[in-house]
Amino acid sequence: MPKIHVLKTITIQAPIDKVYARLNDFNYWAEWSPWLIMEPEAKVNVTAEGKHYQWAGDRVGEGNMQVLSEQHNKKIDYALNFLKPWKSKAEVSFVLSEKNDAVEVSWSMESKLPFFLFWMKKMMIAYIGMDYQRGLNMLKEVIETGVVSSRLEFIGESYSSPCHYIGLKTSCSQAEISHAMQRDFAKLQDVIQNLDHRPIAQPFSIYHKWDMVKKSVDYTVGIPLAQIPATIPMGFVAASIPATQVYTIRHIGKYEHLGNAWSTLYTMQQNNEINCNKKIHPFEVYVNDPATTQPTDLITDIHFPLK
Repeated sequence: MPKIHVLKTITIQAPIDKVYARLNDFNYWAEWSPWLIMEPEAKVNVTAEGKHYQWAGDRVGEGNMQVLSEQHNKKIDYALNFLKPWKSKAEVSFVLSEKNDAVEVSWSMESKLPFFLFWMKKMMIAYIGMDYQRGLNMLKEVIETGVVSSRLEFIGESYSSPCHYIGLKTSCSQAEISHAMQRDFAKLQDVIQNLDHRPIAQPFSIYHKWDMVKKSVDYTVGIPLAQIPATIPMGFVAASIPATQVYTIRHIGKYEHLGNAWSTLYTMQQNNEINCNKKIHPFEVYVNDPATTQPTDLITDIHFPLK
């Protein structure tokens, strides 16, 4: 059976006792779980002492986890059992080590895929790795600040009007995307000002391809205009998003947590909760201005076009 190994690490600025206490008691896990945020209505049962955890839901599947062994402020081992969508087992561990005034937290998983899913090995490692990273980011924030600045509102289906725009297309690594988008939007704003055309709606990004295995992204940043200028500067594109039905999830909070909304929509697509139109790429709209809005109050609408 194909073996899976996942390991992700983060540094948290907090006493090691505080970090350890968040990890060896399942009563705290709902605060930062990268899965429960996708399905708040999922059924969760944690024993009083916090050492055994059960869950069941349409998106998160069904399973249970228990603490197997603990080395105070050093390591915690867990037994993880998945019951749905398929049965499997995994060994999960957190390893903690003090680094000056901080704590390095490593989250790992060892498991096996059912033999008939051998072709999904690289994809599953990439998916689980992104879930682990999202979880560690939220764990870090809740320990350091007391809250996670990521909230999802399930807006649902609506009609999206056609949109003409001028944009800039880029291919980059996932690690570079934040810097690349800031650079691209700055270039785009300069072009719009020089063309003397006013935007008619909020800026957005279209994601053409997100390769989780190769960790690469192809995207276009765009600004809607009433009409496309007769002349477009070299390197920029003029195009349209056609009218379409969309399913929308609104993310409220820091951009670094946007993966929570995207992962939810991809899970809904895989579960056939939404029937997506693959001919129109998904896009996110930045409802308020990051230059004048606190990161915790940023609003982003992620739209998946529907058939």
